[in-house]
Amino acid sequence: MQNIRAAMILLAAAVTVAAQQTGTITAAEAKDHVGERATVCGQVVSTHLAARSRGTPTFINLDKPYPNQIFTIVIWGSDRAKFGNPEQAYQGKQVCVTGTISSYRGVAEVVARDPSQLKIRAGSP
Repeated sequence: MQNIRAAMILLAAAVTVAAQQTGTITAAEAKDHVGERATVCGQVVSTHLAARSRGTPTFINLDKPYPNQIFTIVIWGSDRAKFGNPEQAYQGKQVCVTGTISSYRGVAEVVARDPSQLKIRAGSP
């Protein structure tokens, strides 16, 4: 019985370490990882190009739409040309973004400076 218990503890520890090494988290979990580099995954439910705002940001919200967003991918205007039309390219898709998680007005976000940071998940519409 002790051997089974020890094996289960080791297995649980191995699964935890594997999850930490991949660094993949949900949009809802991102708020608990501010300052960390991770891959955040979720469904794009709203997008907005703030053409009249300083820096001309594009906002891509995962899992919950603006104004109740829980995680935002920000693409600044200076980088936007690299992404083509991100509103159309990512809307409704399951995506993952990799970068350092920060927080703006209580909402977790990652600034995407290069398209290589964003991946559309397989099987996404």
